[in-house]
Amino acid sequence: MTNLATTAETAEAQRKLKRAKKAALAAFLGGALEYYDFFIYATAASLIFSKIFFPSGDATVALLASFATFGVAYVARPFGAVFFGHLGDKIGRKATLVLTLVLMGAATFLIGVLPDFNTAGYWAPALLVLLRLMQGLSAGAETAGASALTTEEAPTGRRGFFASFAMSGISFGIVLASLAFLPVAAMNEADRLAWGWRIPFWLSVIVLFVAYMVRRSLEEPEVFEEKHDHGELVKLPFAKMFKTHPAQFFQVALMSFETVTNTFMQSFGLAYAVSVGVPASTMLWVSILGNVIAIATQPLMAALSDRFGRRPVFITGVVGSGIMIFVYFSVISTGNIPMIFVASTLITAGTYAMSNAIYPAWFSELFNVKVRYSGMAIGLQVGILCAGFTPLLGTALVGATKANWGPAAWIVAASSLLAVAGALWARETHKTPLRELGNPVR
Repeated sequence: MTNLATTAETAEAQRKLKRAKKAALAAFLGGALEYYDFFIYATAASLIFSKIFFPSGDATVALLASFATFGVAYVARPFGAVFFGHLGDKIGRKATLVLTLVLMGAATFLIGVLPDFNTAGYWAPALLVLLRLMQGLSAGAETAGASALTTEEAPTGRRGFFASFAMSGISFGIVLASLAFLPVAAMNEADRLAWGWRIPFWLSVIVLFVAYMVRRSLEEPEVFEEKHDHGELVKLPFAKMFKTHPAQFFQVALMSFETVTNTFMQSFGLAYAVSVGVPASTMLWVSILGNVIAIATQPLMAALSDRFGRRPVFITGVVGSGIMIFVYFSVISTGNIPMIFVASTLITAGTYAMSNAIYPAWFSELFNVKVRYSGMAIGLQVGILCAGFTPLLGTALVGATKANWGPAAWIVAASSLLAVAGALWARETHKTPLRELGNPVR
């Protein structure tokens, strides 16, 4: 009997581990698609869109307009978080995540077929904004849903490690996007502006297909199914979350400001580097190196949080990024390419990886299963919404004086302080059993 019981327990553990690995893979591929799409847009907004989607004239004004379309998606993200968060807590994680995936992929492909300003006039930027809004609606719930599902499927004591694969997927997506844009950056300008920039958008279909095939084979987490089968889910998760988890919502909102670092580096940092004479292709290789290493370092950082706690690892990373960003902009302003590689990699694969790898599990763990998708999705969008407009703010503050990079660095540093405040306020959750996470919801 003992041997039979042991065999049954081993089989059950293996079954759960297989589910956890599939959830982590689905989160990885979903994150890859989301940030492939978002990063090619950020790159195109920095290098292409100001020249083809807006009237010719002042280059700085056109760049501001281009970054404004970049930020529009971040306005849509909270609405996507509310809508898809509601679906995720009502009908399930899987169906909602399939829907967000298809929406993101379709919007990205359609951006690649848009006419430019010379062809369609003001319809061109209008359609660009519409499709960017679709991207934002999808992204508003993608990371939160993937993180919630993976956290709920993860083995005991390894929630941080498994949930972090959503972030490694994001790094992989950035690598793919950078590689896709390298041939575009090498083209002559006429070809690049005429048709070359469209190719990375069309290639997103490949990532979409692979991610869709994996995600549609997922199962609902057992902890969610239990609530569903017993009729214990709430009618309005969005409203119930604010009633039962107000502190957790504001904690996540503050900690979400850690995302400013990456958004700012990948968009404003690229445009700023090009403006001071660093080749765009060089900055793409800088991004590739940092994110390739981050694919590996983020699960390691998350594993540390499983052992030592979410708070110390998260805070160390956020403080480190707030300090290192001054080094990053200083070396860019001097055009010292080897040091640009070093500074950017230390942030992307080091300090930022420390905080970024932790939040999928930690933010999910702060909420009860009945409102987890909504709570994480909506709270996360506060900082991300602000992050979306930081390139616009940085461009306005730095202006045409390229040596005036200080305001840009202080934007990131101030955001890091807000994230630290949220982390100090939030409870430590790495040892709390899955079914005891969050506040009671009745």
